[in-house]
Amino acid sequence: MTARPPSFAARAMAATSQPLATLAALRLLERGGNAADAAIGAAAVLSVTEPMATGLGGDAFALVWRDGEPAGLDAAGPAPAEAPPDALIAVTGPQSVTVPGAVAGWAALSERFGRLGLDACLASAVDAAANGFAVGARTAAEWRRAPALPGGFGPAPRAGATFRHPELAASLRAIAEEGPQTVYTGAIGRAIASACWLSEADLAGYEPRWVAPLRHGYRGVEVVELPPPTQGVAALEALALLERAAPTPANAVTSVRLALEDALATVRDGADVTGLLEAGFVAQRLCAAAREVREPAGGTVYLCVVDEDRMAVSFIQSLFGAFGSGVVAPGTGIVLHNRGACFAVGGAVEPGRRPYHTLMPGLLLRDGGLLGPFGVMGAFIQAQAQVQFVSAVVDEGLDPQAALDRPRFRVDRRLLRLEEGLDPGAFAGLGLEVRREGDITEFGGGQAILAAAEGLVGGSDSRKDGIAAGL
Repeated sequence: MTARPPSFAARAMAATSQPLATLAALRLLERGGNAADAAIGAAAVLSVTEPMATGLGGDAFALVWRDGEPAGLDAAGPAPAEAPPDALIAVTGPQSVTVPGAVAGWAALSERFGRLGLDACLASAVDAAANGFAVGARTAAEWRRAPALPGGFGPAPRAGATFRHPELAASLRAIAEEGPQTVYTGAIGRAIASACWLSEADLAGYEPRWVAPLRHGYRGVEVVELPPPTQGVAALEALALLERAAPTPANAVTSVRLALEDALATVRDGADVTGLLEAGFVAQRLCAAAREVREPAGGTVYLCVVDEDRMAVSFIQSLFGAFGSGVVAPGTGIVLHNRGACFAVGGAVEPGRRPYHTLMPGLLLRDGGLLGPFGVMGAFIQAQAQVQFVSAVVDEGLDPQAALDRPRFRVDRRLLRLEEGLDPGAFAGLGLEVRREGDITEFGGGQAILAAAEGLVGGSDSRKDGIAAGL
């Protein structure tokens, strides 16, 4: 990849995987909105411009930094309350759908932290869906690679083509005018229930949650993640392990292998995973041999915003698989996610509960203040990539753009995949098959914004179509 310089801003900044989403965020900031408004606006636009990865039928999580404290938003929904206890785990189709929490998450974020109201935040997304947007090169390639395209999303557009979706525009407009309840108790909710195994009662009973984040130090920087059902603890444990060793590529691989093994074994809806971060456990864990870690595939979008008051939002949203379940709620243009596929981690569908979640927005603090939001999309690679990003920033002093564009590794069972630019010899002695991987989509894509001495510095991963830009 060609080196891209970081972006700088004096007052505020947004970083997303699509230029239109970044511009939507900046417009809201210019109108007097704050980081929460801008994040919602960007997330809504991404639901239009990256429909294979995210949408109104997906889930979302966020970390918000304001007034010296982090707050965590969990907008992931459960399996049907009446799902058969012996239900087969579905990877796609109607039985892979859990309650989509994204829209309720937007509303919760707007109500608690926003200034402009949800309707104002959705205006750019309505326009993009109704009047069309130019499809980016990376997006077009990912669209083509989807194993199947649901109705209204095929054939896959070429790069630069204008794509419109009037039904999706109408759904976004209905949410702006009628409120998010239309997704859970109104016409859209009825359409969702008719298309999958969720009942209208499952949707009507859903509420997002505000949760206490997990926090752990790494070489003078505090890293903030969300608790289960997200895998945020995997990044924190891996960093805790890496802090006790030299931050070499080989030690980073060992650290993430051990942490992912623990996360896959212990992260469940409502589980207490703080023991994985205790000093005694971490010291003991370093002496153990890492086992094979198998990671299912999936897709996501991540974005972050910092406003002029240094309020920050780290936001992530997903359909999980490419075009999620492949099911579209009739007449809505809304693709439903297939997050139920992640019940495979625990081995069974749990009625009324949430599966293991790959989504994990991150936040960095220094000396009790904001350093900045960061995150990397890409399903199960997220914890691995976050560790590599944090180490690049803290241990090597890289700026956000350079840290994001730095070549990554990815562990999957006994296979260690390396992007071009990484030396296979640096990973000798790990007992893994080392393979160079030319497909950059295997390594996710992230965004980050960090506070600098006189402003903000940000980056948007060159593996995606997006930009970081500011005011």
